[in-house]
Amino acid sequence: MIELTVAEAIERGAALAAGGRAVLGIAGCPGAGKSTLSAAITASVVSSVVVPMDGFHMLNEDLVRLGRRNRKGAPDTFDVAGFVAMLRRLRGQSAGEVVTAPRYDRAASAPVPDAISVASDDALVITEGNYLLLDHSPWDDVRPLLDEVWFVDIDDDVRVPRLIARHIQFGKTPDEAREWVMRSDEANAALVATSRSRADVVVRMP
Repeated sequence: MIELTVAEAIERGAALAAGGRAVLGIAGCPGAGKSTLSAAITASVVSSVVVPMDGFHMLNEDLVRLGRRNRKGAPDTFDVAGFVAMLRRLRGQSAGEVVTAPRYDRAASAPVPDAISVASDDALVITEGNYLLLDHSPWDDVRPLLDEVWFVDIDDDVRVPRLIARHIQFGKTPDEAREWVMRSDEANAALVATSRSRADVVVRMP
């Protein structure tokens, strides 16, 4: 498997964009730096845009109704069908067509519809999320729609404190943040880690 630094990954992203419309997936455990890497690529690669998987979180009221609210972020708390439909639209986007996608608002803990616009001449569309490489239904519909998928790798002793700090930033107490991370996020991370071998590239984050 190819292993890249962040700088090398940016170069590879630029090469993908040079070939016309490409859809790149960036996977990895919670807190690994998927959004950071995506932002670094879009800052350097002209005509690139990020459509995160997190925009397809189910609404909190639906999670409560389904009994899944205390596991928000797990694979079965996303609108996978909606995410797959969006990827298919992006792959088949017509000249002059603008496709809109949702963005997740962490402060509001809810998706914001139509917050991201993708123009037909955006050469590189990046989608980042935990579960892009899962090989069981319904997530296994995702991988065939992506030209490449990269797995972001980082030491857990960096990732876990960063994740706890992020939960604190968005309203949890330190104790609540640690409990959520160690119970929910780390269970998800263990699942995501099993998909690492299916990536085309591993990007080592500092």
